[in-house]
Amino acid sequence: MVSSLIGFIRFFELDVKQKKEYFGRDMTKKVVYNTNFDLYSSPAANWRDTILFHMAPNPPEPEQLPTCCREIVTEFSKEMLNLGDVLFQLLSEALGLRSNHLKEIGCLEGMDTAYNYYPVCPEPELTLGATQHTDTGFITVLAQDDIGGLQVLHRNRWVDVPPMSQGLVVNLGTLLQVMSNDKFTSVEHRVVLKGAEPRVSAISFFGIGYTLNTRLYGPVEELLSEDNPPKYKKTTIKDLVAHAYKQGLDGTSFLHHLKLMD
Repeated sequence: MVSSLIGFIRFFELDVKQKKEYFGRDMTKKVVYNTNFDLYSSPAANWRDTILFHMAPNPPEPEQLPTCCREIVTEFSKEMLNLGDVLFQLLSEALGLRSNHLKEIGCLEGMDTAYNYYPVCPEPELTLGATQHTDTGFITVLAQDDIGGLQVLHRNRWVDVPPMSQGLVVNLGTLLQVMSNDKFTSVEHRVVLKGAEPRVSAISFFGIGYTLNTRLYGPVEELLSEDNPPKYKKTTIKDLVAHAYKQGLDGTSFLHHLKLMD
C-alpha cells in the first residue's frame, strides 16, 4: 500500500504552474486542488495540500485527471468502490440488517477520493496537519504511508494509529452514527506532524455533500422500536456537510442540531 502512494506524490511535486490548473475552491468541480479547503470557515489553517476527485456517481473524464497520476487515481478509486461494497455489507450485518441494506439506501452511491500531502514543517509543534474532526459521511477508508501522524481520541486522550504498510484504516462517519441511531459512533481524529519527510495519504469518502442529492437520511426504521426511538431528525448529506463547515468539523457540535432528545 505504501508503494502505491508514491504515484500520488507525483502531482504534488509538479511545478506551481502545472498545479495551478486544478486550483480552486469550487468543491462542485470534478477535480479540485487547494490548501485548506475550509480555510474561510475553520478557526485554524492546516499544514497540508489536497487534491480531491469526485469519483462516484459521475467520475471525471480521463482527460480531466492530471496525467501524472491519472492511471493510479482511476484504479485506486475502482478498488475502493469494490471494498466499500464489502464494508457496507459487513456493517449492515453488524446492525442486524440484510447485507445489502445500506447499499440499497444509497450508502455506496457517492465517493470522493482525496490525496493529502503534508510537507516537512520547520516547527511542527506549532501546527497540525489536520485539526480535530469527525468525517461527515458514512465511512472513510484511509491509506497512509509509514511516516505516521494519525491520532484518534480515545477516553479523552489522543492515541497514535501506527501506520501499516499493507493495511487500511476505516473510520465511521457522522452520518452512519445518525443512521445507526448511535449504535455506531463517529471517530474524532486529527493528524500531527512528525518526521523529517513529507507525509502522504489517500482517502476515500463514502457519502458526498457537493452534489444535488436530495435523499433524506435518518435512523434506519428497521432499527427503531418503542425501546429504541429515533435520536436524530432526518437530513441530506449536503445540508449536514454545510452545517459542519459552518460550525466547525467537531462532530459533537454539528450533530447537536440533529438531536431529537438528550
